[in-house]
Amino acid sequence: MTTMWQGCLADTDYFEVRSGGGHDYGIWVTAPPGYDPATTQAPVVYVLDGNWAVGMTAPLIVTQLDPMQQIRPYIQVSVGYAGEEAQHWDRLRNRDLVPPGEPIAEELLDAVELGIRTGARTREESDAYLAELRDTHADAFLSFLTAELHPRIERDYGTAESGHGLFGYSYGGLFSLYTWLSGSTLFETIGAGSPGIAGEDSQIFAQLHELGDSRPDARLHVTLNDRELLGDLAVYQSLTKNTATLLHRLTSRDGAVTSAVLRETHVTGLQASFLSYLRTCRAR
Repeated sequence: MTTMWQGCLADTDYFEVRSGGGHDYGIWVTAPPGYDPATTQAPVVYVLDGNWAVGMTAPLIVTQLDPMQQIRPYIQVSVGYAGEEAQHWDRLRNRDLVPPGEPIAEELLDAVELGIRTGARTREESDAYLAELRDTHADAFLSFLTAELHPRIERDYGTAESGHGLFGYSYGGLFSLYTWLSGSTLFETIGAGSPGIAGEDSQIFAQLHELGDSRPDARLHVTLNDRELLGDLAVYQSLTKNTATLLHRLTSRDGAVTSAVLRETHVTGLQASFLSYLRTCRAR
């Protein structure tokens, strides 16, 4: 880290890595205050969408020193995109965070068209965004996190052997649900903020059906935002409705699944959702 960035993201290292699939990722590693792996080894919390999320989530590592509600020590590893690709993180995430074969909901297509009409995206940018949604590989990205990145973090930062967590928001939240339902054994706690279950025919429901009465061992915490539900954007209304449907099916049979409704929009809810995950799943 440069001196300038070190002042904003204390105790943070940055490096870049190329996955076995040929994709380049930027990795921010933020250590707990006063962390010394020689005496105490901390587990890792992986945070997705690092290019957007690191500035809002990594500083919250100071919650581990909060005298009113301490959070158990963790090393935060924020995963984003590197080099020239970093500027396109909001479409590249579609490739990595969305389950294979996930249908593109009509409400999402309408939202993309609205973005074109309001000038939020050009037609070319929108076409590139949708192209990534037509060829999605959350399975490959999960393999990168667990089989490639984690061993390096474990080796270089002296992490604990267990107690690791995962947090994702929006499509990152969809990836969190996908990971939980896939039964990954690396993560003991998983946070899914406003997960992007845009359609009733989501692969998430197919995964849940395949599980039958069994449930993964990891603890799952899901958040939604009230202004998503009460606002006038159909895509946000759909994801809250579909996530609520998923929660109804889960919480009726599984006490390890918790949830919270936050007073935020889809855009402003990231930090609040991460805090909710920490307080619910990682408090002392």
